[in-house]
Amino acid sequence: MKRLFRLLALLPLPLLQAFGALLGWLAFALSPTYRRRFLANAGQAGYSFGQVRAAVGEAGKLVGEVPRLWFGKPVPLEWEGAELIEAARAAGRGVLFLTPHLGCFEATAQGYASRFGPITVLYRPARKRWLRDLVDTARQRANLASAPTTLAGVRQMLRALKAGEAVGLLPDQVPPHGLGVWAPFFGRPAYTMTLPARLAQQTGAQLVLAWGERLPAGRGFRIRLRAWSGGFEEPAEAAAAQINARMEQLVREAPQQYLWGYARYKEPREAA
Repeated sequence: MKRLFRLLALLPLPLLQAFGALLGWLAFALSPTYRRRFLANAGQAGYSFGQVRAAVGEAGKLVGEVPRLWFGKPVPLEWEGAELIEAARAAGRGVLFLTPHLGCFEATAQGYASRFGPITVLYRPARKRWLRDLVDTARQRANLASAPTTLAGVRQMLRALKAGEAVGLLPDQVPPHGLGVWAPFFGRPAYTMTLPARLAQQTGAQLVLAWGERLPAGRGFRIRLRAWSGGFEEPAEAAAAQINARMEQLVREAPQQYLWGYARYKEPREAA
């Protein structure tokens, strides 16, 4: 599988994304479960299928571009709001990135690592051994570390932020049972992680909202950064509601690039 990915990584990004878009539409056409979830989630946010139709192909592009991102040469990147990072680094503060399942979130972490320095990203280890080995190998890049969704991973992120480094989270990812609370997301209760608030409160890190916009015709990505104003409210449910509201704002910037097929409203699995 690694050999196949390395070969695919040699192909031009536009070709990989075009093939991915085809896969996205095949999945939408052939999987009734995925199609129903896509339409229900988009409808919950107030969008008709016509308004988010492009998101079907964009979800496939996320898969198609993986070989290039994991095993290929760096992709073209543009930056919007990089001064937020520079200000935090100048003050000696760590940076806590909050990124929804919007655009290409893999590109945001790689872009930061190549331009600014060390970043640690939270990930859920794959259950299948071959896929876990593939992901671990692919993410062995300079300045880019991965932290699992375990207590050890939380400690790893705390150390990174206290050292003035960066950490990246996908706060619209459903955490394991006991590591989140129920909070509204587009008007419907969704199990939401409490980790971002805890990390920020314990380290004083600068919060930055981020997402990687996929540019047309395979031209690369634009990393869009937004400031987080103020702190977190109490209790944990209020802080989670704050996070979800900010994620909604980002999604509404480009609903055509959000993963509407993600099972955002599912019940959390038991923690390991």
